[in-house]
Amino acid sequence: MDWIINFFTNRPLSSILDVLLVWYLIYRLIIYARGTRAMNLLKGVAIIIAAKFISSTLGLQTIDWLLGQIISWGVVASIILFQPELRKALENLGRNLFRNRRNQKNPSQKLIDDLENALLYMSKRKIGALISIEANDKLEEYIETGTVMHSEISNQLLINIFVPNTPLHDGAVIISNYRIAAASCYLPLSESSLIPKELGTRHRAAIGLGEVTDALTLIVSEETGSISMVKHDHLHRDLDQKNLRFLLDQNLMVSDEDDSEQDIFDDIRNFFTAKFTQKGGK
Repeated sequence: MDWIINFFTNRPLSSILDVLLVWYLIYRLIIYARGTRAMNLLKGVAIIIAAKFISSTLGLQTIDWLLGQIISWGVVASIILFQPELRKALENLGRNLFRNRRNQKNPSQKLIDDLENALLYMSKRKIGALISIEANDKLEEYIETGTVMHSEISNQLLINIFVPNTPLHDGAVIISNYRIAAASCYLPLSESSLIPKELGTRHRAAIGLGEVTDALTLIVSEETGSISMVKHDHLHRDLDQKNLRFLLDQNLMVSDEDDSEQDIFDDIRNFFTAKFTQKGGK
């Protein structure tokens, strides 16, 4: 601890601020890369940097030189390989920094509106549906069981996914970071004996996910058209429009101030997610 204290006491404020900002950016990058394939890339970069430090400390000149070349040319290669994605991320960053937020609809408000419209439409027509919204616990292991979409949310797209006899209708849609992360996903089935026997596989899957994560899951029964909601181990059944809206607002609404703090880092996350989590459909 002494070297840390000496480091901060023997340097000007600007140097301390510089170090703190770098560490904060690294921390946020790791947080938003966690649970995606980008994390493997960051681990590889960390291993190379650690090896470079060790080889330099031990005086392994040849290895140190080779690793230095890898780091130097790796930056250039990354810029060339990821040029389209980097350009898109920078464009989004600039657009978000200078846009007029008062003209932007709160993304949590839009999510709630689209979910409400889609659920009511499917309920009237008895179209079975299962939709999980990621909260603090990452759902990456369940996203990987389905077909990755990374699509913007609209009530029309949600409805179209669950239309019977279409390729993606069987399974769950998982929503992460205000986007449809994947469709046709498999969720863990609950083995609880307390679940009423009249409830089917969709309800058991929703309850099963609620037992192991803090995700919010919405269900439309194919037999009755009733709408249900699961959060943790609590099941809300037979929701009418008023109660559905109340629960959606209660669980999903985020204030504009809280949401604006995440814009820049959401752009970074979207860049990594789009590049490194894509895989072939199942």
